[in-house]
Parts: sequence; structure tokens; C-alpha cells
Amino acid sequence: MNVKELFSDQVFNRKLLRLAFPITLQNLMLALVAAADAIMLGRVSQNAMAAVSLATQIQFVQNMLLGAIVSGVGILGAQYWGKRDSGKMGEIFSLSIHEAVLVSAAFFLGCRFIPEKLMLLFAHDPELVEIGAEYLRVASWSYLLTGISQCYLAIMRVSEHASRSAWISSGAVILNIVLNAVFIFGWFGVPAMGVRGAALATVIARVIELAWCIVSSYEKSFIPLRIRELLRFNAVLFRDFWHYTLPVLGSFLLWGIGFTSYTAIMGHLGPDAAAANAVAAVVRDLMCCLCNGIAAGAGILIGNELGAGNLSLGKAYGQKAMILAFLIGGLSTLVILSSIPLVSGCLELTEQAHHYLVGMFVILSVYMIGRCVCTVVINGIFSSGGDTLFDVYSLAVCMWGIALPCAFLGAFFFHLPVLVVYACTCLDEVGKIPWVMLHYRKYKWVRNITRN
Repeated sequence: MNVKELFSDQVFNRKLLRLAFPITLQNLMLALVAAADAIMLGRVSQNAMAAVSLATQIQFVQNMLLGAIVSGVGILGAQYWGKRDSGKMGEIFSLSIHEAVLVSAAFFLGCRFIPEKLMLLFAHDPELVEIGAEYLRVASWSYLLTGISQCYLAIMRVSEHASRSAWISSGAVILNIVLNAVFIFGWFGVPAMGVRGAALATVIARVIELAWCIVSSYEKSFIPLRIRELLRFNAVLFRDFWHYTLPVLGSFLLWGIGFTSYTAIMGHLGPDAAAANAVAAVVRDLMCCLCNGIAAGAGILIGNELGAGNLSLGKAYGQKAMILAFLIGGLSTLVILSSIPLVSGCLELTEQAHHYLVGMFVILSVYMIGRCVCTVVINGIFSSGGDTLFDVYSLAVCMWGIALPCAFLGAFFFHLPVLVVYACTCLDEVGKIPWVMLHYRKYKWVRNITRN
């Protein structure tokens, strides 16, 4: 199959666009919150921007756990929706809510009552720890609600309501950004609150988002959360859910803790390195929105066909998605390189931090090729057929066996330059490509995992 065949298949392109565009928009809007925080807090002070970037790594870890639960909804939900089994969809939704509430409560308690101890995992500078802890105390309330709303949005995406999911998420993000400006800078007579204002804006936006989800779920053709399903326990479905979700949870934990460790390593290299890395992380997350959207959309599309028993068509759709992943990776490289003057000119950085930022962008441009390919193939194609264990192996070897030790030793034992340490944190995604493609050719992901 070649690029020409990919773009000539109007049925595949139309289906994928209908799924991927709303999800990409949703991911983009979520990333824009981090970008808005960085820009606005960067105008307050460099340390405020760096501290909040480090503090939000707590939420990053929470999102990894919630992401595994949401992936379980996507894997089983997409196949059962392809089978048109709406009863199982309601049970999957209720099961995901149970698990998400447990995760959200744990992070709320930690961020509310021991924020300083959590901040010490990411920085040793007293000012950064103090600022970050102040942010976490307020933002903890949003962490309590995030898991529930994410389950609502996930069940909407796999039941042909991806556009509503995107509207809700995007609306909450726009509100978050507007309230950020109001509370951080003190607009319209509101006292300027700095980092506390950014946290308060996030809390209000999450409340509105969850309320909108609940109201929408009772419309016709949506899947609501029903009390009788919350109280029912389906042992077979529970085992199936965690059979496919546990490997995802393992990979998300490996990836999430590894990424958080990267941030902690860069944070311990000084305020300039932490500030430059914070900006690079925002740009990376923005650029990943498209490949994340394609991965999620392709996973749902392929899963629908596999669940319906159309294995050959699901396999063909997987081949098209794989080619598209390489094209997106090349496009991301060009966009990042061309954005260097724009991004570096928007922020008040020290000369050293600016030097780090430019170098990080060049490294990031190469990294994005591997990131796009691995995201679409592993999180989209493999997951669509329940082939979720491969990612655990690849992360254990490439991230924890190679990239993370290189970065750690380079920073704390060999005292390598900051940009070399940053390059070490980017080794894993590019290095995984040959292994990922070899596993793809085995076609273990081409299977129907639903039950009669």
C-alpha cells in the first residue's frame, strides 16, 4: 500500500476525519491550557512559570492512570459498539467510573494535604517548591473531578458522539484560559492572584465540564450513568476490562513516571534548564495533539471493524493509519523548526534559558518523528485489537533501560551539558521505530475480542 492509495480511499478518510478531528481539537484545547499557563505565568516571573510546570507533573501522573482506564473504555467500547451492544457499553461506562473515582480521590488527598513533599520530587529550589505547593493546594479540587469527566468524554467518543466530547472539552478549556487571565492578572476588578489564580481557573473549568457531561448524557442516543449499573458487578466484564487495561496501565505508568523523571532531572539542572524545558514540553504537547487524535480515531475505527467481525477491513485500515503516522511525523518536524523564532520571541527568558530553548527545539524536531509513529501504531492500531502488552516491553527496554539511565548518569555523574542530557531523554521514541514496525508485521492486533 502506498500514499496514493491512502488518499484515494474516501471512505476511510471520511470516517477517520469524523473521529480524529474532534479528538485532535479536544487534545489541542487541553494542551492550550498548559500553553496559556506558561505564557501568562511567564509574564509574572520565570520562577512562577517553571514552578507550575513542575507542579502539573503531579496531574500528568494522574492523567496516566486515568488514561489507562479511558483506554479500557476505548478498547472494549469500540469493539462492542461495532457489535452494536449498547447494554455492554453502559456496563463498561459504570466500571470505568468506579476505577476513576478511586484514582482521583488519592491524588486529591495528596495534593491538598502534602503538596510540599510532592514538589520535592521535582525541584530542590525552595522558591520553586513553595510556589508549586501553593498551586497544588487549590488545583487539588480539580483533580477530584477530572477522572469522572474523562470517563464521560471517553464513552461519548466511542459511541459516535466524538464531536460533543470535543465541544465540551473545548468549551471548558476556553473558559479556563479566560479565567486564567482574569485571576492571574486581576482583570475586571478581581484581585491579581498569580499562580493561585491559575489553579482556581482550572477548578472552575472542571466543574463546568463535568456538569455539561452529565446533562449531555441524558440526551437521546447518549449513554447515561445509571445507578443500577453502578451497583451491578459483572465478573466476566471486569476480568476482560482489566485483562486489556492492566498492560496499558503498566505502560502508562512506565511512560508517565519516566517522563516525570525526565522533568525532575531537567528541574535539578537549574532554573534556566527548567524554564526552557517547560516551554519545550508545552510545544511538544501541542504538536502531539494531531498524532494523539489520529491514534484515538484510528483505534476506534479499526476496533469497530474488528468487533463487527470484519478482520480483513480492520487490517487494511491499520495499514493506512501506519502510513499516515509517518507523514504526520515529517510534518511535525518542519513545524517545530519553523516555530523557533516565534516561540522564543514571546517569552521573557534569560540569555542562557533562550540558548537551551533553541537547542531543545532542534532535538525535539527529530524526536517527533518517532513519537508520532509510535503513538499511532502502538496506542491506536495495536490497542484496537487488544494487543496492549507490547508497549510494556518496549518502554521497559527503550525508556527505562536506555534513555532514562543515560539522562540520569549524564546529569548527576558525568555532568554533561544540559542539551546533551535533554537529547538523552528523547532517545526512546526514535529508537523504538524498528521494533514497533517488526511487531506490527506480526498482525497480533487483528482480532475480535468481544463476547457473545
